[in-house]
Amino acid sequence: MPSKRSSTRYVGPKAPPYLSAESKRRWRAINTEYALEMAQLHVLEEALAARDRCQTARRRIRRDGMLVRDRFAQLKAHPLCSVERDARAAMQAGYKQLGIDLPEED
Repeated sequence: MPSKRSSTRYVGPKAPPYLSAESKRRWRAINTEYALEMAQLHVLEEALAARDRCQTARRRIRRDGMLVRDRFAQLKAHPLCSVERDARAAMQAGYKQLGIDLPEED
């Protein structure tokens, strides 16, 4: 579990540029509260990247619907359902490994 910081002013490492604005905000919030070591920063980076993948897949599924037609016109689960599921599992595993509670909105 990462150690808590005594100050609430952000002085930590910069968020990776490819993260979404919300994931960058979470990066700063977590690094403000906890003093993460380099290995923990990599875990956090992967967890937030997985969060972004999950959100992207979720938006596309919401747009297209949970079911799509295959080449035989048969209904099947949207291919991104498995991407969303796997990304959510990766995000949850990262937060768990860091010992940080998953935000309620995820």
